[in-house]
Amino acid sequence: MKNSYLLAILSGLLLALAWPTYGVPLLAFVGFVPLLLAEKNIRESNYKRRGAKVFLLAYISFLVWNSITTWWIWYSTPFGMFFALLVNSLLMTFIFSLYHFVARRLPSKIHLIFLPAMWMAFEKFHLNWDFSWPWLNLGNVFSEYTTWIQWYEYTGVFGGALWIWIINIGIFKTIIHYKKTKERSVLTKGIARNVLIIAIPIILSLFLLNNYEEGAQEAKITLLQPNIDPYSEKYDISNPQMATALVELAQQDVSKDTDYVIAPETALSNPTPIDQFGNRQEEHIIQQFVNKYPHLQFITGVDFFRRYNQKEKPTVTANLFPRGDWFDFYNAAVQIDKQGSEQKYIKSKLVVGVENFPFKNILEPLLGDVMLDLGGTVAMRATQKDRGVFTATDETLKAAPIICYESIYGEFVTGYVKKGANFLTIITNDAWWSNTQGHKQHLSYARLRAIETRKSIARSANTGISAFINEKGKITKTLAYEAKGTLSGTITINNKQTFYVKYGDYIARSGVLVAGLIFLFAIARKKT
Repeated sequence: MKNSYLLAILSGLLLALAWPTYGVPLLAFVGFVPLLLAEKNIRESNYKRRGAKVFLLAYISFLVWNSITTWWIWYSTPFGMFFALLVNSLLMTFIFSLYHFVARRLPSKIHLIFLPAMWMAFEKFHLNWDFSWPWLNLGNVFSEYTTWIQWYEYTGVFGGALWIWIINIGIFKTIIHYKKTKERSVLTKGIARNVLIIAIPIILSLFLLNNYEEGAQEAKITLLQPNIDPYSEKYDISNPQMATALVELAQQDVSKDTDYVIAPETALSNPTPIDQFGNRQEEHIIQQFVNKYPHLQFITGVDFFRRYNQKEKPTVTANLFPRGDWFDFYNAAVQIDKQGSEQKYIKSKLVVGVENFPFKNILEPLLGDVMLDLGGTVAMRATQKDRGVFTATDETLKAAPIICYESIYGEFVTGYVKKGANFLTIITNDAWWSNTQGHKQHLSYARLRAIETRKSIARSANTGISAFINEKGKITKTLAYEAKGTLSGTITINNKQTFYVKYGDYIARSGVLVAGLIFLFAIARKKT
């Protein structure tokens, strides 16, 4: 068992050291191999309670991986960090334990298909349930090596997950075969075969990269980075004061040719009645600025609320305040244009604990407000069902108003493109995680959305890193973390829909089907 513990720890370290933005993604191709070897040793041993031993080993491995990779959640919420590390590791362990269950009942040619299929089914589930936390979904590991994965426009990140599992299982089988035969040729051929499987997709990616033509139309954009401390300073500034500050920042760099000014998430952070924004002073300040330029649109994040004068709970997300009034709160984006019209979008993928209280009826009596009082808020947020698109006055430019955490979700982002978006904007506030890997990984993952949709990205972050990303996933321009200023650039525009935009996570859905069929088959078989 001592060797098995070492193998489990090694797997966790390999996966952690593969992760962006500091890691070497090649390590992901062998990251699961030590854990697979440890599981096989236990499965074929005479140990009692083999399932429990595999569970413990897997938990150690995944806890190492989660801890090294996402410890920075501490800066936002210590409770949230421990919850995320412990629970996410537990979920991964449960999936690996299911593999152990199936492996004791079915031959390797079947159970080694079940494992990647079940893992991708888990990742797909993790994208959509109330405790969603897909930060460590395997396909994200290549976000700093976009020259390897230009084919994500066809597969999305699940193509990367499948690639990783194919190599891990191939190397695992090579080691097992070599241990049985002791023939060096087996090892040599196995390694060569797996190196080839790594190389072919990279070669294909380079071919796609060199032959891809970006859109001919262009848009000139200025990004604002006010660098406001969200823990103190931000909520002490009135919305009119903040609007004035944003305008003063923008006019340093805006010209008559500028198409968009984009300010970060909740830049206007004092809650405003959602139906009265057009009459507010902050809106007039921005409107006057927009009117000075021939074809300017201004996008900013805003905190909205809606008050209900009734005793009964009006919506599922409504919050009851001491005076007996019900309120819905919205993390929103607003576009203001020369015509005086306002287009609004409400954030729909919420951060667990900070903006959303999963299974509230069950957990609130047990935990009180601990799940909510994590990021400066004690109220649940409401969402909108469908994606929204901000259309420019000339109707040729259509922006996807992606808010913060939403940029982690590949198929979710395709919803904006299906609605007609021809470029992506991301407004975010990454200051919660301080100057750690958290905000760097968040920016890095945005590169995957550019490739999947083949859309340029303009990203405005409160404290940074604000950036422009082209249709190939390359970061072309950045404004450093904790720098106050503007970032102006030109992005390309296209109206095409990629294969992935049209069909989404079809690989994961296939994994759900395959894993389900194999699991049912395994239940009907006796364990060995």
